[in-house]
Amino acid sequence: MIGAGQAGLAAGYYLRRSGLSYRILDAGDAPGGAWRHAWPSLQLFSPAQWSSLPGWLMPRGPADYPTRDETVAYLAEYERRYELPVQRPVVVQRVTAGHDALHLHTSAGPLQARAVIAATGSWASPVIPDLPGRADFRGDVLHSARYAGPLPFAGRRVLVVGGGNSGAQIAAELGDDPRVAGVRWTTRRAPNFLPEAVDGRYLFEQATARYRAVQAGQVPDPPRSLGDIVRVPPVQRALERGTLVASPMFERLGAGGARWADGTEWRADALILATGFHPALAPFAPLGVIEPTGRVLVDGTRSTREPRLWLLGYGDWTGFASATLIGVGRAARATVDQVRESLLD
Repeated sequence: MIGAGQAGLAAGYYLRRSGLSYRILDAGDAPGGAWRHAWPSLQLFSPAQWSSLPGWLMPRGPADYPTRDETVAYLAEYERRYELPVQRPVVVQRVTAGHDALHLHTSAGPLQARAVIAATGSWASPVIPDLPGRADFRGDVLHSARYAGPLPFAGRRVLVVGGGNSGAQIAAELGDDPRVAGVRWTTRRAPNFLPEAVDGRYLFEQATARYRAVQAGQVPDPPRSLGDIVRVPPVQRALERGTLVASPMFERLGAGGARWADGTEWRADALILATGFHPALAPFAPLGVIEPTGRVLVDGTRSTREPRLWLLGYGDWTGFASATLIGVGRAARATVDQVRESLLD
């Protein structure tokens, strides 16, 4: 298996009971997956008991919503508790097809496997939009994947782009920090804030009900979007203070900032792109399985072009809610069951 983030650990939980010989290769130098790279103040938008992997509930911390550090600590302890055979840091550079096995070309040397579960996530593949005038902008540009908190922006004016939960949390934090000279949050569509009582638990329950209705051939009710913004405490505080207000997307960037279609200009020293991620599938390109969409065609979670490859944790196309802590367990179990069946045939 490639990747020891939440998807890799969930699969590891079931692999340890499968009777199969396996190892988990992880590019990171410590446990925690992509959560290690999140900004320090990040909060999950589900309570701890609704942010857990199979077998062990995440311990509840002092706040209702777990922080980044609490999540990293949980994943590290999960890996230790179940004695998962993680090897790190091992970078898988590419995977090629052999007659009897898949060949993994890694920083630790060549390996072979009769089956590979890809659980590389998306953190390493951020979406960088082509913004008009970006080449002219003289300020710093970084993706939310590299955002480390407000301190580097002391005395500076910051444009935050992106209308999801990450954009809202970053804009809220920067807007409420007196060291930051100014913040403007821009979104392509007006952001939709969920009611204060609605969190990730509710969204997961609703999405599960829709999934079951579709499986039963029924027409489900229209859902709330998983892209809607949850009012975690920092966001709610910023809304109450009036410091979290979204502007429409600017028309173009210039050397010193942004300009809107009506001629309005706003000076900026830095641009933060909270614009999401692509699946990090580059090592699998030699297998010829990646479609123009950036995805891999799958039957369940198994590649239809390379049947020795499974994909886990990249979104609903690799298992319902599989990109979430609470949702990945079901897809992980089904994946391991299918791998075991294919190898024992």
